[in-house]
Amino acid sequence: MFDADVVIIGAGAAGLSLAHRLARPAPGGRPLSAVLLEAPPGPLRPPARTWCFWEAGPGRWDPAVRASWTRLRVHSPDGRPIEAGIAPLRYKMLRSDDFERLVGRDLARHGRVRRIEAAVGDVEARPPGALVHARAPDGRALAVRARWVFDSRPLTGPPPARTTLLQHFRGWFVRTRRPAFDADRVDLMDFRTPQPARGLSFGYVLPSGPHEALVEYTEFSRAPLTGPAYDRALRHYTATVLGLDAFEVVGTETGVIPMTDAVFARRTAPSVFRIGAAGGATRPATGYTFAGLQRQTAAVAEALRRGRGPLPPRAHPTRARAMDAVLLHALDSGLVDGPAFFTGLFGRVPATRLLRFLDGGTRLGEEIGIGLRTPVRPMLRAAAEVARLPRRPAP
Repeated sequence: MFDADVVIIGAGAAGLSLAHRLARPAPGGRPLSAVLLEAPPGPLRPPARTWCFWEAGPGRWDPAVRASWTRLRVHSPDGRPIEAGIAPLRYKMLRSDDFERLVGRDLARHGRVRRIEAAVGDVEARPPGALVHARAPDGRALAVRARWVFDSRPLTGPPPARTTLLQHFRGWFVRTRRPAFDADRVDLMDFRTPQPARGLSFGYVLPSGPHEALVEYTEFSRAPLTGPAYDRALRHYTATVLGLDAFEVVGTETGVIPMTDAVFARRTAPSVFRIGAAGGATRPATGYTFAGLQRQTAAVAEALRRGRGPLPPRAHPTRARAMDAVLLHALDSGLVDGPAFFTGLFGRVPATRLLRFLDGGTRLGEEIGIGLRTPVRPMLRAAAEVARLPRRPAP
């Protein structure tokens, strides 16, 4: 049995971010004891992942940033490029292994967070806190009693929703013989890919140098593809679209992100909370999660230090979630053409404003202006329809 003020379940982006914030001393804040329960090596531990986000100037995670850019480009289905600078913002790429090393080094240096490898089972409400039951790699039963518990483990499925699409993808880390990439810009959405009957697909290129890049094929649709289907799509994109004639695949990455207007519970018991994707940190219409969970964990750490109730805030404003629900239904129902919709947005809205909108940092007037640059009639129809749709469990 261990005792702590705080227990963090899971050592993914959300769990490690909260641990990192609690490990560093804060002037005027009360000291807290914390335990981080991380899954032992095996099926409960996720594979290496890539996270992207944007921010102005230097940031907390810069020592682990693999690459960053100040220019974004979108390709329309007919090949027309739309390119824009995003200064003072930078679009940043993190690899999870680099992030884990940075956090692990800082946790060891400050010594305020105890790390324990264990597979967590039940979390039992025990007023005025909770009791976390776990099992060590050698089979020993463990228990941690805490005032507050923050659970970042993935859900088995999203809550009931009016619309649920999947953002699913496979990426190749490629190395070319000859210079093939412009390391100064990201190809954010390249719609020169065969489009599915419903939803959309695009290529995504994150260059880390003239010879190296992460090249992904992504779809927004209702179901993932098979492994061979992803590889066929990537072979087509790298050879036919990008024209890469000689390259080596040095790594792969596959993922599935629910894009849903479901309402995620952030509190499951009086002292037990969800953070990260399980707590609604993913932006429904884009799949970006890292920036949202940073807002959540920063607010939680501040509340804990000040002795306030640490309910994680919603990662995205109410208006943003409402607009995302309309867009998800419009894409799922075929009311709008996905490639044309996103190409039009990037062509008509300044890129910095669009990125602020995607991070929930725009004012109402700016959001109305963005809405007027979308297909207005189909979006109004989608808004009327989505208001009448029932919430159902994901299939």
